[in-house]
Amino acid sequence: MKAYDVALGRAVERAQAGEEAAFAEAYRIVHPGLLGYLRGMVGQDAEDVASDAWLEIARDLGRFRGDGAGFRGWTATIARHRALDHLRRVRSRPRHDLFDQDVLELPAQRDTAGEAMETLSTGRVLGLVAGLSREQAEAVLLRVVVGLDGPTAARVLGKRPGAVRSAAHRGLKRLANQLRGGDR
Repeated sequence: MKAYDVALGRAVERAQAGEEAAFAEAYRIVHPGLLGYLRGMVGQDAEDVASDAWLEIARDLGRFRGDGAGFRGWTATIARHRALDHLRRVRSRPRHDLFDQDVLELPAQRDTAGEAMETLSTGRVLGLVAGLSREQAEAVLLRVVVGLDGPTAARVLGKRPGAVRSAAHRGLKRLANQLRGGDR
C-alpha cells in the first residue's frame, strides 16, 4: 500500500468522525489527481465539475467504506459521473464564454511565468490525451494522473481490469510515439 493511501485512509476515518481538518487533508491528497482527470474529460470546466463532485463527496462521506485507495476510486467515480453529466448538458445547450474586463485586469498573486510554463506543458499533454480514444484517455488519466490501480480504475469505468490495463497500455504507447514525433 502506498504511503499517501495510508495517510488518506486515516484522514478519511477522522473526517467521517467529524474532524474538519481531516477532510481538508483528504482533499489536499486527492484533489490534484482528480482535477487532472477532470481536465482531461471536460477541459476548462474541470474546476466547476470538481466543485460539484466535492459537494457530493462531502455530502456522502458517511456512506463511504474502505481504505485510502478505495477512497480515491470512490471520488474518481463521483467525479466521472459529474463530468459525464456536464458533457451531456454542454452538448444540449451551447455555451458562450464571456470575460469581464475587470477580472482580466486583476494583478496576479503568483509567479506568472512559472504558471504560464506549467499551463503550456499541461495544455500540451491534455491536447495529446484528447487525441486518444475516450476509452484510452480515461484509462490513462485514471491510472497515471489519479494513480488508481487497474481493478479500481476498472470499477470506476465499469469495465474488466484487463480491458482497462490494455486501454491504458495502448494509450500510453500512442502518447510516447507522439512525444517522440512518431506516427499516431
